[in-house]
Amino acid sequence: MTPDPAPESRLQETLALMAPGTALRDGLERILQGRTGGLIVIGWDRSVEQVVNGGFVLDVPFSATRLRELSKMDGAIIVDPQRQAIVRAAVQLVPDSSLPTEETGTRHRTADRVSRQTGHPVISVSKSMNSIAVYLDGRHHVLEEAAKIMARATQAVATLEGYKERLDEVDAALAAVEIEDAVTLREVCLVAQRAEMVCRIRQEVDAHLIALGTEGRLLALQVHELVHGMERSRQLLVRDYLISASYRKKRGVDRALQALDERSDLVDLATIAGILGHAETQEALETPVTPRGFRLLSRIPRLPEVITDRLVGHFGTLPRLLAASSDDLQQVEGVGETRARSVREGLSRLAEASLLDRYS
Repeated sequence: MTPDPAPESRLQETLALMAPGTALRDGLERILQGRTGGLIVIGWDRSVEQVVNGGFVLDVPFSATRLRELSKMDGAIIVDPQRQAIVRAAVQLVPDSSLPTEETGTRHRTADRVSRQTGHPVISVSKSMNSIAVYLDGRHHVLEEAAKIMARATQAVATLEGYKERLDEVDAALAAVEIEDAVTLREVCLVAQRAEMVCRIRQEVDAHLIALGTEGRLLALQVHELVHGMERSRQLLVRDYLISASYRKKRGVDRALQALDERSDLVDLATIAGILGHAETQEALETPVTPRGFRLLSRIPRLPEVITDRLVGHFGTLPRLLAASSDDLQQVEGVGETRARSVREGLSRLAEASLLDRYS
């Protein structure tokens, strides 16, 4: 079952607030090193006021050292992330005792119930367990050391590189058979499958990078270079091979891409064929299909998207585009002599390069 994206997104946003290099993470680690423990509520509104009892009204700018010193007192600390301020300290938290929780320790049980009741993240720093735990949306997440996250992130990036290399191979093979007008549905679905795998691994890597904060800057740059242009490539693939006129409308393309994102059984190429509007059978994968030409035209430098749409709308298929002369191209609105020559030469270069790579 695909996890609900809303709680997952909220957790990632919360982890970003306490990633290595942030003032909040610095303060939490100071508390951990001081072995005093602590309970911090990240949020300040009416729902939090209702569970707060006693303590001190501070409303001072947030800093790691202030968080550390205030944790030496009994009670919880309330932080307003919007104003980056510590608004209360040494307060007693009194959540609804009827709220369910599987925690046993007093501090962890309180943190879980306060989070469930207010909807805000609550951080529990345990001196006995030497750990930092975040409670949010009924979930319990233990922060890990940056070195452990870095090791997993590095391994995930290596996996991403491998899948991206394989995607580039099948994408180049598809481009070559597109030039020859010898595409089968299987080859299209294989590229779509590999692209989805790359996107899903990228999501896992992004989660690690969020948890790493400033420590993951170099890995983030590497990932950006690896997946640059991926979303655009997926859209063009769908527009080239999506059945019916829905490829002309952004809504139809978006629906197909969303369906690909939501399916968990992408190992089966027939599933992808069904999403693209073809028969969802193994036999259908051997069916010849003809690209419209969006993918190839996108590789011509300085060719506006509106002109690409008009060219595809006029000629309909890539073979007709490849066979068109400069005079034929000039029949399209917005394509003058200079642009027609540029498109003609660009298509010829791409065709030659693709075939050369395929048979060299």
